[in-house]
Amino acid sequence: QVQLVESGGGLVQAGGSLRLSCAASGRTFSSYDMGWFRQAPGKEREFVATINWNNATHYADSVKGRFTISRDNAKNTVSLQMNNLKPEDTAVYYCAARRMFFSEFDYWGQGTQVTVSS
Repeated sequence: QVQLVESGGGLVQAGGSLRLSCAASGRTFSSYDMGWFRQAPGKEREFVATINWNNATHYADSVKGRFTISRDNAKNTVSLQMNNLKPEDTAVYYCAARRMFFSEFDYWGQGTQVTVSS
């Protein structure tokens, strides 16, 4: 029902910034919780940040104070502003959606690569 496409990844030096964007196709976007997850080589996919339908946000401890998640319901987009990037932030970043009253994120994008050099 919902298609998600991430963009904005790339190569950046440590201490730099990137802004990721996720474009959603779906008429009920505004009712979905949205999230960002990431997966580094050899590691499990991990939670990064979420923003619910009412703009409440949660962040992983590792990114608090550095990353900001936001959404624009008029444009059907969710963004992740990443500041003060560290090499350990290097991963494929995935956008995900969770339907209202569901406990799991079950719509996923294809991912965008973020590489942070030392």
